Amino acid sequence: MAELYARRALFDDEHEAFRDSVRTFLARQVADHVEEWEEAEAVPREIWRAAGAQGFIGLPVPVEYDGGGVDDYRFRVAMIEESARVGATSMAAGFSTHTDIVLPYIVDLATAEQAKRWLPSLATGEHIGAIAMTEPGTGSDLRGIRTSARRDGDGWLINGTKTFITNGINADRVIVVARTDPDPSAGSRAFSLIVVEDGTLGFTRGRRLKKIGQKAQDTAELSFSDVRVDAGHVLGEVGAGLPALMSHLPLERLSIAVTACASARAALTWTISYIHERKAFGKSIAEFQNTQFAIAEMVTELEVTQTYIDDAVLRLNNRALSAVDAAKAKWWATEMHKRTVDRCVQLFGGYGYMIEYPIARAYADARVTTIYGGTTEIMKTIIARDVLGVR
Repeated sequence: MAELYARRALFDDEHEAFRDSVRTFLARQVADHVEEWEEAEAVPREIWRAAGAQGFIGLPVPVEYDGGGVDDYRFRVAMIEESARVGATSMAAGFSTHTDIVLPYIVDLATAEQAKRWLPSLATGEHIGAIAMTEPGTGSDLRGIRTSARRDGDGWLINGTKTFITNGINADRVIVVARTDPDPSAGSRAFSLIVVEDGTLGFTRGRRLKKIGQKAQDTAELSFSDVRVDAGHVLGEVGAGLPALMSHLPLERLSIAVTACASARAALTWTISYIHERKAFGKSIAEFQNTQFAIAEMVTELEVTQTYIDDAVLRLNNRALSAVDAAKAKWWATEMHKRTVDRCVQLFGGYGYMIEYPIARAYADARVTTIYGGTTEIMKTIIARDVLGVR
C-alpha cells in the first residue's frame, strides 16, 4: 500500500517539502472537518484565508501582488493529491476553480491597474473567485451563450443567467463570459470576459444548488439584471473572450485530470486497507483471487494513466500542452477515476454505500468529473477532429 504514495520522478525535494507543509495544514485544519462541511454544504471562508496565509491559494500570482510567483504546476499537483488523500474533494474543487482557472485569466489578461485591484485579495484567500460560463441552455457549446453585455456610455450593461457556477455563493469576483457583439456574423469575436464584483447593483445569486456529490463545494445560479460595470472591468480585449477561453482550457482540463488520478489513488488506498481488515469465510477479502485481480487491474490502470498525466504536467510547464492532449488527459483520467471508485465500492460491499465511509462520498463526488470542464463526448470529438482533420 505504501507504494501507492511512493515519490514519483515528477517531483524534486522542493515539491516534497511543499507537500509536507500542505499535509500538515490539512491534518490540522481540514481532515477532521470534512464530514461537517459536507453536512453544512459549505467550506468556511476562514479556511480559504488560512490556506491563503500559508501561500496555498495564490501560487500563480506574481509576488508583487502578494502571490507565490510560482510558475510550476507540480506544486499544485502535490496540493491536489494531498487534499484527495484526506477526502477533501469538495474543498479542493473550489480551490482548483479559484487557483487553476480564475487566477490564470487575471494574471495573463489583466492590465496593471486591474491586477493591483483584484489579485492581492484573491491571492490571500480574502476574496474568492469564480468564472461564469455555463447557462441554463448552454453547456459545452460556448458559442450558444446568450448572456449579453451592451455598451452603456463608457461602460457595459450585463443581462443574463448563469448556472452550475462553482464558488457561486461565496465568490467576490466573477469572470462573466458575455456576448458583446449581437451580430451573428461576429463569430468567435462576439464574446468578451467581464469581471463583476460582489455587491454590484443587479447582480444576484440564486439558490445553492443541491448536488449528489461534492456537497461542500458551493454551486449556484447567478443572475445579471442591468448590471453596470465600467470599461475597466473588461478582462483582455473586447471580442477576445473566446480565444482567451480556448487558450486556458488545457490547464482547466489538466487540473481535472490531476484530481481524477489523485482521487482514484486515495480510493484505492482506503480499499486496500479495508480488504485486509474485512473477513469472509474465515479469511480476509484480500486473500480471494477475484479481489487480487481487481486490485491489480485498478493499480495498473492508475499508474499507466498517471504516467501520461505527469508528462502532461511537464508539457504544461513548458507551454507545450495542446488542447487535444489536454482533452485526452481529461477524458481518460476521469473515466478511469469513475471506474476505479465504482469497483472500490463493490469491494467494500454494503459498507461502501454508507455515507460515513469516505469511499461512498468519493463515489458520489466522482460522477460529475466526466461532465464538467467538457464532457467525455466533447473530449472525444476534439481528439477525433484533430486526428481526422475534419470539423
